[in-house]
Amino acid sequence: MSDPEAMDVDGPRGVKRKADDPLDDAAAVPRRIKPLDQDVVNKIAAGEIIVAPVHALKELIENAVDAGSTAIEVLVKDGGLKLLQITDNGCGIDKDDLPILCERFTTSKLQTFEDLQTIATYGFRGEALASISHIAHLTVTTKTRDSSCAWRAHYDAGRLVPSKPGQSPDPKPVAGRQGTQITVEDLFYNVPTRRRAFRSPSDEYNKIIDMVGRYAVHCDHVAFSCKKQGESSASIAIQAGASCLDRIRQLYGAAVANELTDFSTSDDRWGFKATGLATNANYSTKRTTVLLFINHRCVESSSIRKAIEQTYAAFLPKNGHPFVYLSLEIDPRRVDVNVHPTKREVNFLNEDEIIQAICEHIRSKLAAVDASRTFLAQTLLPGAAGSGAAPGAQSPGPASSTAPKPGGAGRKAPAARPHESNLVRTDANLRKITSMFAPAAPASGAGGATSTDPGGPGGADAAEMEYETVDRDITPCRLISIRELRAEVREDMHHELTDIFANHTFVGVVDERRRLAAIQGGVKLYLVDYGRVCFEYFYQLGLTDFGNFGAIRFRPPLDLRELLTLAARQEEQAAGGDGAGEDDFDVSEIVELVARQLIERREMLLEYFSLDISPTGELLGIPLLVKGYNPSLAKLPRFLLQLGPNVNWTEEKPCFESFLRELAAFYVPEQLPATPGGVADDGGAPTDEAEAVSDDIKARRAHVRRALEHVLFPAFKARLVATTSLMKDGVLEVANLKGLYRVFERC
Repeated sequence: MSDPEAMDVDGPRGVKRKADDPLDDAAAVPRRIKPLDQDVVNKIAAGEIIVAPVHALKELIENAVDAGSTAIEVLVKDGGLKLLQITDNGCGIDKDDLPILCERFTTSKLQTFEDLQTIATYGFRGEALASISHIAHLTVTTKTRDSSCAWRAHYDAGRLVPSKPGQSPDPKPVAGRQGTQITVEDLFYNVPTRRRAFRSPSDEYNKIIDMVGRYAVHCDHVAFSCKKQGESSASIAIQAGASCLDRIRQLYGAAVANELTDFSTSDDRWGFKATGLATNANYSTKRTTVLLFINHRCVESSSIRKAIEQTYAAFLPKNGHPFVYLSLEIDPRRVDVNVHPTKREVNFLNEDEIIQAICEHIRSKLAAVDASRTFLAQTLLPGAAGSGAAPGAQSPGPASSTAPKPGGAGRKAPAARPHESNLVRTDANLRKITSMFAPAAPASGAGGATSTDPGGPGGADAAEMEYETVDRDITPCRLISIRELRAEVREDMHHELTDIFANHTFVGVVDERRRLAAIQGGVKLYLVDYGRVCFEYFYQLGLTDFGNFGAIRFRPPLDLRELLTLAARQEEQAAGGDGAGEDDFDVSEIVELVARQLIERREMLLEYFSLDISPTGELLGIPLLVKGYNPSLAKLPRFLLQLGPNVNWTEEKPCFESFLRELAAFYVPEQLPATPGGVADDGGAPTDEAEAVSDDIKARRAHVRRALEHVLFPAFKARLVATTSLMKDGVLEVANLKGLYRVFERC
C-alpha cells in the first residue's frame, strides 16, 4: 500500500460523487455488502476508545484503582507515544486469565447487562487493554498474593505473542513484586495518520500530568507519582497519607489551596450527594478549572461547568474564573455510564435539579465567605512618620523630649556651633535644594509634572501599596553552598565604602538615563551608579533571605510560554535584524526548551526562590525581595528566558549563584528616558536629550525615584556590604567640603 505506483494501479476504493455530477452506469449498480475483516473492526474500535496517550493512561489508572492499589507509578517517554508504563501494587492478575486478558469484552466486573444499573467500578466493558494491544506493543507483568513469582506476557492484536521470534507465546515466570505493571510501547505505530496528528510530546505530557493530578486529588488514599523516563525528579509525587487539600496545594499551588472552602450537600429526592472544595471570592484566574468526578469517575460536563461559572459571576471580577473540585455521588440506577467510548461523559436523571441544588449551596458558601473577608494593607510607608510636618520643619529629637531637670530652667544649654567646613547634612527629610527651583510652566510645552518633597517620604502623592501577610516561619538555611557564597561576599568587602553607605545621606537622583544618584558621606559628595549598587544589594539580599522570599502573585496567572516567546522574538530581532540567521534561531524550540527546564524544576524554584510555576506552564508568582519597590514587569519575559542558558542547572552552588544574579539583574531599576520638554521632574536644569514619554513612564519614573530615596538607599544603610569591585566602578567622589572651603578662602 505504500508504493505510489501500486496505488495508481489499484485505484481508490470509493469515489465521492458531487451533487451535480451525472450518475454513471457503474455507480448505478449496488455494491455487495461484506463483513469487515475482524482486524479492521478491532482497529476502528481501538481508535474510538484510545484517541490519545492520555486516554490510554486514564483506562490504566482506573484499572489500577479497581485492583485496590495504594501506590501508582507512571513513567512516560515522548508524551506517552514512545513509552507509557504504569505500575501498581494491587491484587494482580491470575496467570490463568492472561491468555484472554486482551480479548475484547473480557471483564471481571460485569456478567449481565442488568449489572450496569449497579456498577460501582471504574471499568466494565473490557475493551481498554484490547484496544491498546491493537495499536501498540503491550507487555503485562503481574503477580498475585498467592503466586510464587510474577508472570510476564506480550500481546499483539489481542493475542499472546512471543517476546522474540521462535519462542513460545506463553507467559514467562520472572521476578517481581505484587501488583501489575503494564508497559505500552510505540503507541499508534500502525496508525501513522493518528500518530502524526499530535503536535508535540510536551503537549501530550501536560495532558498526562493533568489527568494524573485529577485522580491524585480524588483518590486520597492512593499515592501517585509521574515522571519522564531518564529524569531523576518526578513531575508529580503525592504521598498516600496526604489530604485532599494538601494534594491540591502541591499540584495547583498555594494560591489556590489557601482560598479554598469545603462544601457538602445532598438530597434524597434526587438521590445524590455532593462534596468538594471551591475557591472563594478572593481568588480568580483566567480560565475555569473544574475537577468533576461522578461516582468516582473523572468526567466532563458542559452543563455543570456553565452553571458553576454563572454562580461565580456575581462574586468575581470580570473575566475572573474559579477552581472547583466536585465529587458527585448519584444512585447508580439513575446513571447511564455507557454513553461515550472513552467514558468521558455520563447521563443521569434529574440533571437540572441536581445542578441547581449544588450551585445554590456553593452560592450560599460564597456569600458567607464574602461577608467576612479581611485585608491586610500597608498604611504607612517606611520613614513616613514625619510626613505631616511642614516643609523644612525638624521632627522632635531626643533633646526636645527630655524632661526638665529639678531646679533647672527646663532648657538645655545650646551646643557649640561647629565650623561650616565640618557641617554634615544628617536628615534626608529636611528641605532639599531642588524644592527651591521654580516648577515648569505648563504653557512652555514642558508637560512634565514637578516633584516636590513636602518634608517627608510619605508625601501626598505617594502611592499606597497593599501587602498580604502569611503565617510562615522563617526557614533557616543550612546549605553549604549558600554559606560559601555569603562568605565570598564578606571576603570581598571594602570596609571604608561600607561605612560610607552605612552613614550616608541621600541627596537625589542625578540622571535616570545613566542611573546616577548623589549621596553625602561625611563632608564628601559621591556620585553613585545606583544600578550597580542595586545589583549588589539584591544579590546579597537573595543570599541572606534564601528560601524565605515573599511573592508577587499574578491574578490571573500569566502564560509562561507566551512570555518566553515574546522575549525570544526580541532576541531574534536583535540578533538577526531583517531575518538573517533565521536558520540558527528557532524561537519555538528555544521557548519549549526553557519552558521544559522551568516546569521540571518548579518544586525547587518554589521552595527556594518563591518562583511559582504550575505543571501546565502558568506563571503564578515571582519573588518579592523588598517591600515598597516593584521591579519592571517589562523585564519579566527576558528574565525568564535568561534562566535557561544563563543558569547552571547541573551543579548546586553555580546554580544558586547564577539564578540569584539573574534575579538581581531583573530587580535593578531600568534606564528611563529623559523627561519631556528637556525639564527635569524636580524642576531642575533642562536636559540635553529629552523626548516625549507616556504616562506609564512618568508613573514608573515617580515610583523608581520614590523607591530609591525612601526604600532602597535607606536599606543600603542597614544591609549593604560594599565590595571592592563596587568601589572601582560604582562610586566616584566629586566634591570635598573642606577642600572647597580652602578654595574659597583663597578668593
